[in-house]
Amino acid sequence: MSKARTLANLVSGASTSTLPNSALTNSAITINGSGVSLGGSVTIQGETRPTFSSINPSVIENTQTTVTISGGNFVSVPLVTAINSSTGALTVADEVSFSSASSIAAKFTLPVDGTYLLYIENPDGNAVQTSAVLTVSDAPGWTTAAGSLGSFSGGDSISVTVAATNATSFSKTSGTFPGGLSLNTSTGVISGTESGTTSDTTFSFTLRATDAQGQTADRAFTITINLGANNSGQFN
Repeated sequence: MSKARTLANLVSGASTSTLPNSALTNSAITINGSGVSLGGSVTIQGETRPTFSSINPSVIENTQTTVTISGGNFVSVPLVTAINSSTGALTVADEVSFSSASSIAAKFTLPVDGTYLLYIENPDGNAVQTSAVLTVSDAPGWTTAAGSLGSFSGGDSISVTVAATNATSFSKTSGTFPGGLSLNTSTGVISGTESGTTSDTTFSFTLRATDAQGQTADRAFTITINLGANNSGQFN
């Protein structure tokens, strides 16, 4: 039996016990376009897929934003696509830049709020798809105008309210309230009975509105305390 016939039998599933290595000397097969001598050993390298570990930031707004994607086995330059987890709509990144095998940056413009999976594909076709790792959400939007929240007399009982769309909490990041006043961090109400002011004073402070995704918006306000005034204004 010829070598060619015997090799064909092997491929078709015939018994391999009748063909010793010595019979394969000077024979060859082609793997991935390269000839490989038989009668010895051959190593076939497996494919390597990219991996994903984190994204920063993980919450963005609808305007074009760059996110840094960390992982492994990235090859310059991967294709990065965002997949809306609710609708399945695909949005290819506006731009992708390659930093290293473990870090790439993708620039996205995603007009629809929601959560997104990422599909990252190397030029060789190897790819990874993540879970929902990116959130697109509008940041809080202040509806209370910046500036004065009102003028009040010393010793007045004061209650003013600030508001911002999508806000779930409020905080004071700088400045000072008039004595006796405090902020309800859940409702945005600043209230209390003024005390301790010894002269006409305008108190300046900055408030921060935070939404459920941790996005923030700051705005500066003032409250004026006038001593000896007969009338005061109040804003609710």
